[in-house]
Amino acid sequence: MSPDSSPVDAAKLPVMLSSLRLPSINRLWQQIAEQADGEGWGSARFLATLCEHEIADRHQRRIARHLAQSGLPRGKSLASFEFAAVKSLNKAKVLALAAADAWLDQGANVLIFGPSGAGKSHLAAAIGANLVEIGKRVLFTRTTDLVQKLQAARRDLGLPQLLAKLDRFDLLILDDLGYVRKDHAETNVLFELIAERYERRSMIVTANQPFSQWDNIFPDEAMTVAAIDRLVHHASIFELNTESYRRRTAIKKIATSTGHPN
Repeated sequence: MSPDSSPVDAAKLPVMLSSLRLPSINRLWQQIAEQADGEGWGSARFLATLCEHEIADRHQRRIARHLAQSGLPRGKSLASFEFAAVKSLNKAKVLALAAADAWLDQGANVLIFGPSGAGKSHLAAAIGANLVEIGKRVLFTRTTDLVQKLQAARRDLGLPQLLAKLDRFDLLILDDLGYVRKDHAETNVLFELIAERYERRSMIVTANQPFSQWDNIFPDEAMTVAAIDRLVHHASIFELNTESYRRRTAIKKIATSTGHPN
Protein backbone atom coordinates (compact mmCIF):
# COMPACT_ATOMS: atom_id res chain seq x y z
CA MET A 1 0.00 0.00 0.00
CA SER A 2 1.26 3.47 -0.83
CA PRO A 3 2.44 5.44 2.23
CA ASP A 4 0.12 8.23 1.10
CA SER A 5 -2.93 5.93 1.32
CA SER A 6 -4.84 5.77 4.57
CA PRO A 7 -6.43 2.50 5.79
CA VAL A 8 -9.83 4.13 5.32
CA ASP A 9 -9.09 4.94 1.66
CA ALA A 10 -7.83 1.40 1.07
CA ALA A 11 -10.98 -0.05 2.63
CA LYS A 12 -13.20 2.11 0.42
CA LEU A 13 -11.49 1.20 -2.84
CA PRO A 14 -12.88 -2.35 -3.35
CA VAL A 15 -16.44 -1.07 -2.88
CA MET A 16 -15.96 1.86 -5.24
CA LEU A 17 -14.15 -0.19 -7.89
CA SER A 18 -16.86 -2.85 -7.75
CA SER A 19 -19.50 -0.15 -8.11
CA LEU A 20 -17.67 1.21 -11.16
CA ARG A 21 -17.34 -2.35 -12.55
CA LEU A 22 -13.55 -2.33 -12.68
CA PRO A 23 -12.73 -5.87 -11.48
CA SER A 24 -9.20 -6.00 -12.89
CA ILE A 25 -8.16 -2.75 -11.21
CA ASN A 26 -9.82 -3.98 -8.03
CA ARG A 27 -7.76 -7.16 -8.19
CA LEU A 28 -4.43 -5.60 -9.14
CA TRP A 29 -4.21 -2.09 -7.68
CA GLN A 30 -2.34 -3.08 -4.50
CA GLN A 31 0.22 -5.16 -6.36
CA ILE A 32 0.81 -2.45 -8.95
CA ALA A 33 0.87 0.26 -6.27
CA GLU A 34 3.73 -1.55 -4.51
CA GLN A 35 5.60 -1.79 -7.80
CA ALA A 36 4.95 1.90 -8.51
CA ASP A 37 6.20 2.90 -5.06
CA GLY A 38 9.30 0.73 -5.39
CA GLU A 39 10.21 2.05 -8.82
CA GLY A 40 9.20 5.65 -8.22
CA TRP A 41 6.44 5.85 -10.83
CA GLY A 42 4.49 9.05 -11.25
CA SER A 43 0.72 9.05 -10.73
CA ALA A 44 0.02 9.17 -14.49
CA ARG A 45 2.04 6.02 -15.17
CA PHE A 46 0.41 4.23 -12.23
CA LEU A 47 -3.09 5.12 -13.43
CA ALA A 48 -2.28 4.29 -17.06
CA THR A 49 -0.95 0.86 -16.08
CA LEU A 50 -4.11 0.07 -14.14
CA CYS A 51 -6.28 1.18 -17.07
CA GLU A 52 -4.25 -0.90 -19.55
CA HIS A 53 -4.87 -4.04 -17.48
CA GLU A 54 -8.58 -3.27 -17.21
CA ILE A 55 -8.93 -2.67 -20.95
CA ALA A 56 -6.99 -5.84 -21.84
CA ASP A 57 -8.98 -8.01 -19.44
CA ARG A 58 -12.26 -6.48 -20.57
CA HIS A 59 -11.34 -7.28 -24.18
CA GLN A 60 -10.62 -10.91 -23.26
CA ARG A 61 -13.87 -11.22 -21.31
CA ARG A 62 -15.80 -9.82 -24.28
CA ILE A 63 -14.16 -12.31 -26.65
CA ALA A 64 -14.92 -15.19 -24.27
CA ARG A 65 -18.55 -14.05 -24.03
CA HIS A 66 -18.93 -13.71 -27.79
CA LEU A 67 -17.29 -17.09 -28.34
CA ALA A 68 -19.74 -18.70 -25.90
CA GLN A 69 -22.66 -17.05 -27.72
CA SER A 70 -21.40 -17.94 -31.20
CA GLY A 71 -22.44 -21.60 -31.33
CA LEU A 72 -19.10 -22.38 -32.99
CA PRO A 73 -18.10 -26.05 -32.65
CA ARG A 74 -15.04 -26.52 -30.47
CA GLY A 75 -11.71 -27.60 -31.85
CA LYS A 76 -12.32 -26.31 -35.38
CA SER A 77 -9.35 -24.06 -36.06
CA LEU A 78 -7.30 -23.07 -39.08
CA ALA A 79 -4.28 -24.68 -37.40
CA SER A 80 -6.03 -28.07 -37.37
CA PHE A 81 -7.44 -27.81 -40.90
CA GLU A 82 -5.55 -29.98 -43.42
CA PHE A 83 -4.94 -27.48 -46.20
CA ALA A 84 -2.46 -29.85 -47.87
CA ALA A 85 -5.25 -32.38 -48.46
CA VAL A 86 -7.41 -29.84 -50.32
CA LYS A 87 -5.33 -28.85 -53.33
CA SER A 88 -8.09 -26.70 -54.82
CA LEU A 89 -8.26 -24.45 -51.75
CA ASN A 90 -6.45 -21.10 -51.79
CA LYS A 91 -4.93 -21.08 -48.29
CA ALA A 92 -3.67 -17.49 -48.54
CA LYS A 93 -7.15 -16.25 -49.38
CA VAL A 94 -8.70 -18.20 -46.49
CA LEU A 95 -6.15 -16.76 -44.05
CA ALA A 96 -6.78 -13.26 -45.36
CA LEU A 97 -10.53 -13.61 -44.83
CA ALA A 98 -9.99 -14.94 -41.33
CA ALA A 99 -7.63 -12.14 -40.34
CA ALA A 100 -9.31 -9.08 -41.81
CA ASP A 101 -12.70 -7.46 -41.40
CA ALA A 102 -12.91 -5.31 -44.54
CA TRP A 103 -15.12 -7.87 -46.29
CA LEU A 104 -17.47 -7.86 -43.31
CA ASP A 105 -17.79 -4.09 -43.51
CA GLN A 106 -18.87 -4.53 -47.15
CA GLY A 107 -21.46 -7.20 -46.33
CA ALA A 108 -19.63 -9.71 -48.54
CA ASN A 109 -20.19 -13.46 -48.33
CA VAL A 110 -18.20 -16.69 -48.42
CA LEU A 111 -19.66 -19.79 -50.12
CA ILE A 112 -18.09 -23.20 -49.48
CA PHE A 113 -19.07 -26.19 -51.62
CA GLY A 114 -18.05 -29.80 -51.40
CA PRO A 115 -19.21 -33.36 -50.69
CA SER A 116 -20.21 -34.53 -47.24
CA GLY A 117 -17.23 -34.82 -44.92
CA ALA A 118 -14.91 -32.67 -47.04
CA GLY A 119 -14.28 -30.17 -44.24
CA LYS A 120 -16.75 -27.41 -45.17
CA SER A 121 -18.07 -26.94 -41.64
CA HIS A 122 -14.57 -27.07 -40.18
CA LEU A 123 -13.34 -24.38 -42.56
CA ALA A 124 -16.35 -22.12 -41.96
CA ALA A 125 -16.09 -22.50 -38.18
CA ALA A 126 -12.34 -21.84 -38.22
CA ILE A 127 -12.80 -18.58 -40.13
CA GLY A 128 -15.55 -17.61 -37.71
CA ALA A 129 -13.42 -18.38 -34.64
CA ASN A 130 -10.59 -16.22 -35.94
CA LEU A 131 -12.98 -13.33 -36.52
CA VAL A 132 -14.32 -13.61 -32.96
CA GLU A 133 -10.72 -13.27 -31.76
CA ILE A 134 -10.38 -9.92 -33.53
CA GLY A 135 -13.59 -8.64 -31.97
CA LYS A 136 -16.33 -9.59 -34.43
CA ARG A 137 -19.65 -11.16 -33.47
CA VAL A 138 -20.31 -14.48 -35.19
CA LEU A 139 -23.18 -16.98 -35.08
CA PHE A 140 -22.75 -20.53 -36.34
CA THR A 141 -25.93 -22.55 -36.92
CA ARG A 142 -27.25 -25.44 -38.95
CA THR A 143 -29.45 -23.91 -41.62
CA THR A 144 -32.35 -26.22 -40.82
CA ASP A 145 -32.29 -25.20 -37.14
CA LEU A 146 -32.34 -21.50 -37.96
CA VAL A 147 -35.07 -21.94 -40.55
CA GLN A 148 -37.27 -23.61 -37.93
CA LYS A 149 -36.68 -20.69 -35.55
CA LEU A 150 -37.53 -18.22 -38.30
CA GLN A 151 -40.73 -20.11 -39.11
CA ALA A 152 -41.76 -20.15 -35.46
CA ALA A 153 -41.06 -16.43 -35.20
CA ARG A 154 -43.24 -15.76 -38.24
CA ARG A 155 -46.10 -17.77 -36.73
CA ASP A 156 -45.77 -15.74 -33.53
CA LEU A 157 -45.57 -12.46 -35.47
CA GLY A 158 -42.02 -11.98 -34.25
CA LEU A 159 -40.01 -12.41 -37.45
CA PRO A 160 -38.88 -8.75 -37.70
CA GLN A 161 -37.59 -8.92 -34.12
CA LEU A 162 -35.65 -12.13 -34.77
CA LEU A 163 -34.14 -10.71 -37.96
CA ALA A 164 -33.12 -7.61 -36.00
CA LYS A 165 -31.49 -9.83 -33.37
CA LEU A 166 -29.56 -11.71 -36.06
CA ASP A 167 -28.51 -8.36 -37.50
CA ARG A 168 -26.33 -7.82 -34.43
CA PHE A 169 -23.97 -10.50 -35.72
CA ASP A 170 -21.30 -9.33 -38.14
CA LEU A 171 -21.17 -12.83 -39.61
CA LEU A 172 -23.85 -15.52 -39.83
CA ILE A 173 -22.61 -19.01 -40.73
CA LEU A 174 -25.33 -21.15 -42.33
CA ASP A 175 -24.07 -24.73 -42.28
CA ASP A 176 -25.49 -27.35 -44.67
CA LEU A 177 -27.91 -25.17 -46.58
CA GLY A 178 -28.74 -28.07 -48.87
CA TYR A 179 -30.63 -29.92 -46.13
CA VAL A 180 -33.45 -27.36 -46.11
CA ARG A 181 -36.59 -29.00 -47.47
CA LYS A 182 -38.17 -27.73 -50.65
CA ASP A 183 -41.07 -26.34 -48.66
CA HIS A 184 -42.67 -22.99 -49.42
CA ALA A 185 -42.80 -21.85 -45.78
CA GLU A 186 -39.20 -22.89 -45.07
CA THR A 187 -37.64 -21.43 -48.17
CA ASN A 188 -39.63 -18.20 -47.87
CA VAL A 189 -38.12 -17.37 -44.48
CA LEU A 190 -34.68 -18.47 -45.67
CA PHE A 191 -34.93 -16.19 -48.69
CA GLU A 192 -36.15 -13.36 -46.47
CA LEU A 193 -33.06 -13.78 -44.29
CA ILE A 194 -30.77 -13.74 -47.32
CA ALA A 195 -32.49 -10.65 -48.71
CA GLU A 196 -32.40 -8.90 -45.32
CA ARG A 197 -28.64 -9.30 -44.97
CA TYR A 198 -27.82 -8.57 -48.62
CA GLU A 199 -24.95 -6.03 -48.87
CA ARG A 200 -25.38 -5.21 -45.16
CA ARG A 201 -24.29 -8.19 -43.09
CA SER A 202 -22.05 -11.06 -44.17
CA MET A 203 -22.74 -14.78 -44.34
CA ILE A 204 -20.74 -17.94 -44.81
CA VAL A 205 -22.82 -20.66 -46.46
CA THR A 206 -21.79 -24.30 -46.76
CA ALA A 207 -23.59 -26.63 -49.16
CA ASN A 208 -23.22 -30.08 -50.68
CA GLN A 209 -24.98 -29.12 -53.89
CA PRO A 210 -23.63 -26.82 -56.62
CA PHE A 211 -25.79 -23.92 -57.75
CA SER A 212 -27.19 -26.05 -60.59
CA GLN A 213 -29.01 -28.18 -58.02
CA TRP A 214 -30.38 -25.38 -55.86
CA ASP A 215 -33.78 -25.77 -57.49
CA ASN A 216 -34.09 -28.68 -55.03
CA ILE A 217 -33.99 -26.13 -52.21
CA PHE A 218 -36.15 -23.25 -53.41
CA PRO A 219 -39.69 -23.88 -54.73
CA ASP A 220 -39.44 -21.88 -57.95
CA GLU A 221 -36.81 -20.77 -60.44
CA ALA A 222 -37.25 -17.06 -59.77
CA MET A 223 -36.52 -17.44 -56.04
CA THR A 224 -33.56 -19.72 -56.78
CA VAL A 225 -32.02 -17.18 -59.15
CA ALA A 226 -32.69 -14.30 -56.74
CA ALA A 227 -31.15 -16.14 -53.79
CA ILE A 228 -28.03 -17.12 -55.74
CA ASP A 229 -27.68 -13.61 -57.13
CA ARG A 230 -27.70 -12.06 -53.64
CA LEU A 231 -25.28 -14.60 -52.20
CA VAL A 232 -22.80 -14.53 -55.08
CA HIS A 233 -22.60 -10.74 -55.35
CA HIS A 234 -19.35 -9.74 -53.53
CA ALA A 235 -18.67 -13.38 -52.61
CA SER A 236 -15.57 -15.54 -52.24
CA ILE A 237 -16.29 -19.09 -53.41
CA PHE A 238 -14.37 -22.19 -52.36
CA GLU A 239 -14.84 -25.69 -53.74
CA LEU A 240 -13.58 -28.56 -51.60
CA ASN A 241 -13.57 -31.30 -54.21
CA THR A 242 -11.65 -33.79 -52.15
CA GLU A 243 -11.91 -37.09 -50.31
CA SER A 244 -14.01 -37.05 -47.16
CA TYR A 245 -12.17 -35.27 -44.35
CA ARG A 246 -13.92 -37.46 -41.80
CA ARG A 247 -12.88 -40.60 -43.69
CA ARG A 248 -9.22 -39.49 -43.79
CA THR A 249 -9.29 -38.74 -40.06
CA ALA A 250 -10.82 -42.14 -39.26
CA ILE A 251 -8.19 -43.94 -41.34
CA LYS A 252 -5.40 -42.06 -39.56
CA LYS A 253 -6.81 -42.96 -36.15
CA ILE A 254 -7.03 -46.63 -37.11
CA ALA A 255 -3.48 -46.57 -38.48
CA THR A 256 -2.18 -44.94 -35.30
CA SER A 257 -3.93 -47.41 -33.01
CA THR A 258 -2.76 -50.47 -34.97
CA GLY A 259 0.73 -49.21 -35.72
CA HIS A 260 0.25 -49.63 -39.48
CA PRO A 261 0.87 -46.78 -41.94
CA ASN A 262 -2.00 -45.45 -44.08
